[in-house]
Amino acid sequence: MASSINLVYISLSGNTQSFVNRLKTYLQSKTDMPVNTVNIKDLVKDQEDFFAMTDYFVAFLPTYLEGGNGLDSGDVEILTTPLRDFIAFADNYRYCYGVVGSGNKNFNNQYCLTAKQYSQAFGFPMLDDFELRGLTDDVKRIGEKILKLYAAV
Repeated sequence: MASSINLVYISLSGNTQSFVNRLKTYLQSKTDMPVNTVNIKDLVKDQEDFFAMTDYFVAFLPTYLEGGNGLDSGDVEILTTPLRDFIAFADNYRYCYGVVGSGNKNFNNQYCLTAKQYSQAFGFPMLDDFELRGLTDDVKRIGEKILKLYAAV
């Protein structure tokens, strides 16, 4: 059984961090398990600060892309690659239950495209998504999914 709920994320504008903080509060109100959060942005000086995960986690990331249209032309992930590097580091992807993406629905097919690409590249599911800072309903919905994942371990 997992000893704690682990939320690993990267936040650049503060939207994802706001969501993860509200999600942590929600989870703490629903379980006695400790809820840990790690903002990969705090570790990005270089990979020397990365560490091997020994417990399961859920990853959260916003969408920052350059170029492409999300359908048939290429795109380049920008700004969020430290999270990709952390997930790949020491095969951390093996402990990832899945990824939750965020973005702006105005970007149509590119909405949460980075999370979809992580899911495909690492072989874990895209668990859910939310727009910008997310709504209270998003926090509850995603929180309940996370609680079910951890209950199944």
